[in-house]
Amino acid sequence: MSFSNLGLSEKVLAAVAATGYTIPTPIQEQAIPHVLARKDVLGIAQTGTGKTAAFVLPMLTILEKGRARARMPRTLILEPTRELAAQVKENFDRYGAGQKLNVALLIGGVSFGDQDAKLTRGVDVLIATPGRLLDHTERGGLLLTGVELLVIDEADRMLDMGFIPDIERVCKLVPFTRQTLFFTATMPPEIRRITETFLHNPQKVEVSKPATTAVTVTQVQVPAGREAHEKRELLRRLLREAKDLQNAIIFCNRKRDVAVVHKSLQKHGFSVGALHGDMDQSARTAALDQFRKGELPLLVASDVAARGLDIPEVSHVFNFDVPHHPDDYVHRVGRTGRAGRSGMAISLVTRLDQKSMVAIEKLIGQSIPLAEGDFEIHTEASDGTERPREPRGRERSRGGRGKPQRGRDRERSHEPREPRGEASPSAETRPAAESKPAREARPPREARPSAEPRRAARQPANPSHVPSIGRPEPRRQREADSEPGDHSHLPAFLLRPVRSPAGA
Repeated sequence: MSFSNLGLSEKVLAAVAATGYTIPTPIQEQAIPHVLARKDVLGIAQTGTGKTAAFVLPMLTILEKGRARARMPRTLILEPTRELAAQVKENFDRYGAGQKLNVALLIGGVSFGDQDAKLTRGVDVLIATPGRLLDHTERGGLLLTGVELLVIDEADRMLDMGFIPDIERVCKLVPFTRQTLFFTATMPPEIRRITETFLHNPQKVEVSKPATTAVTVTQVQVPAGREAHEKRELLRRLLREAKDLQNAIIFCNRKRDVAVVHKSLQKHGFSVGALHGDMDQSARTAALDQFRKGELPLLVASDVAARGLDIPEVSHVFNFDVPHHPDDYVHRVGRTGRAGRSGMAISLVTRLDQKSMVAIEKLIGQSIPLAEGDFEIHTEASDGTERPREPRGRERSRGGRGKPQRGRDRERSHEPREPRGEASPSAETRPAAESKPAREARPPREARPSAEPRRAARQPANPSHVPSIGRPEPRRQREADSEPGDHSHLPAFLLRPVRSPAGA
């Protein structure tokens, strides 16, 4: 089937032909006729299947008639991130080149004045992130009572970012008789509840099972060390040894890890950019543009780049950190292997990530094999030779003193535990072999004379009356066993002489 059989207008068909597309994707083939029939649509498809064009093309056909009023947009598209919103605007600029439509972009990082000026002239298509959209409505500069078509894109990402309450507020500001298009790659229970609340008899379009990865992507996992420097060294080795690597996105779970990995790769001679939520909008846009143009073959990013970004020729995806949520893995892997191309997804997995990997394999319905080859990492010594990693049973700290082991590591140590219920030998009678390394490093008792009087005051006169650790001896028994005039059972501060006040 070609685009001409879907009911699109002549202007839209000419724009599609100018871009070189002739055959619609499955999600476009099934969704476009329902959108043109003015029905609500629930679209479920994995990333890279052309969901954006599935609502952009019919929307351009619908908007050919009529003009927008000032501060009252006719259509509204909600996106979770600034990059996705800017990408949708690029699609409107590409396919709507032959139409005189006003398209406005409301995202953070841009001044309110420029956005207010566009809204004042009248907007046919409003593309916004939920936070900035509600800011404009609360300031009184935007009315949503004229919205005829509402699009909620990447709804599962909206859920992950905490935008569902904002989506519910927006849905109450638009007319009840609107047409709603809902697109998502996964269907968590909360998303299912939202669809049942705000969609009216929707036409469900599902071209793939929820939370599945593309068959064109080869997925492997590589065992990695627990230490961060070991993972970075392993990442550099994988980047150097990767076959057919044209460009790659390296995903980290935290923003600060993005900065650390980016700086490490730059230090070792890699051409790399960074992308995370704390960067200003101009820096984020510049890094993304350089990666798309091929000026930067590597991009270290947080999950802000995991959803919906259309970069067709990404050959590799590296999960420097295994995502905590299995759905995020599906979207990260979806950045490669797009539009029928082959791709490679490599995850650096530590022992602590095993639980997350089991959840991911359960979600996608397939096992992720281990990579072939020896990936054991050795750190380089100062003389250039390689030495094996130190055991993690006792971490090294400043001054060469070791921290005491805890939990399982302590059970594996060779230091015998003292049985409970028996008296512990004093520091003077304890053999040197049983003393701890930390105690050996301390100065001898004789070097600290100030401790002797206090210890002598607390030392009982009769060693036989030393109570056991297991159960303290009753006070009456101690007093009965003590000799007359023996005050060893009393605390030291009660044995100090009392000075009478002057003149008493």
